[in-house]
Amino acid sequence: MKSKMYSKDIILILIASFFYFSSPMLVTPLITGFTESLGAGGALMGIVGGLMNICSLFCRPFVGNLADKISKYKVSFIGAALMTVASIGYIAAFDPVVVVLSRIVNGVGYACCSVCMSTWMSNLLPEDKIGSGMGIYGTMNALGMAVAPAIGVSLYQKLGYRPAFVAAALFSAAIAVIIQFVQNKGEPSAASAGVHKKLELIDVKVIPIAVIIMLFSIPYCATQSFLVTYIDARNLPVTVSLFFPLYAAILLLLRLTMRNLFDKKPFSFFIVLSSVSAFLSISVLAVMRHNFSMFFAAVFMAGGYGIMCSVCQSTAILLAGKEKRGLANSTYYIGLDLGMALGPIIGGLLYEHLDIRLFYPVLALTVPLALTAYWLNRRKFRLKKIS
Repeated sequence: MKSKMYSKDIILILIASFFYFSSPMLVTPLITGFTESLGAGGALMGIVGGLMNICSLFCRPFVGNLADKISKYKVSFIGAALMTVASIGYIAAFDPVVVVLSRIVNGVGYACCSVCMSTWMSNLLPEDKIGSGMGIYGTMNALGMAVAPAIGVSLYQKLGYRPAFVAAALFSAAIAVIIQFVQNKGEPSAASAGVHKKLELIDVKVIPIAVIIMLFSIPYCATQSFLVTYIDARNLPVTVSLFFPLYAAILLLLRLTMRNLFDKKPFSFFIVLSSVSAFLSISVLAVMRHNFSMFFAAVFMAGGYGIMCSVCQSTAILLAGKEKRGLANSTYYIGLDLGMALGPIIGGLLYEHLDIRLFYPVLALTVPLALTAYWLNRRKFRLKKIS
């Protein structure tokens, strides 16, 4: 099947990717409070909140190998089924233990969908459109991040926790339905099967990319977890609920307007631009006094972390080669998962042990560290003509 930039299969996978990202994002802002309502203490609430990503982190290397060995359709369908079962578990849960088990199942399902659907998408794209195509793919994730939490919170406020989890289950089931209509099932090539005779947990060539996206993720995820607490601690007259919708809206705009640049500009262009943008975002948050400055912080955050997510993923795919795209995606997501896990942990340590005014200045250290990681590995990027 000849790949086209906007074929029916690609459009269907984009729609399915919106639902795979929306389902857990709908649950995320509700799950800790729901666990508390079942009688859990603060420690267990925290474990439940991060358990899906931790489980997903450990599953990704194996899913990456699987994605290069069998049909992407089969693994994505398994992931969608597991995410649906997890959502049903939340609906039926009357004990925190059931929630814990459901979070584990959710993590496995999320790992399957995230690795396989991104690999499936990249295999359908023309070689010269991988950057822009994966940028559009990332846009669907950003859209899910903006829409799903709002839907979840709204349903919870009007109907309660369990009806909100019904919506998450419907989102997961929608993935399984939509991918039935994709004609190209993402079967592995004979060359890919030959490459994967031995079990590989990570793609060594993609490790620098994983490190870079981890460092960009840490300040974003620390902000995601502690922005409300930070603003309260500093008594700032800021409407904190606007920050992430603003971020998502700006990111959508940036990815659409810059989509052609993703295939034309080298990785060095984006990491310099995004590093400056990320540093400006952290700096503005450090001195923020009102909604106007928060708006600019959201703009720069989108230009930093938001853009680098797409650029790092497409670069990982190009570095690995077509036969190892599943493993490349899983290695990329390991870095992303580490950043998502370390961000709240580092944020909590900073909040507890340092003056609140030092919270963002310390997080700003991740920017020069990311640039250093690139500089030390710049020759590897040049070998693939993407530096």
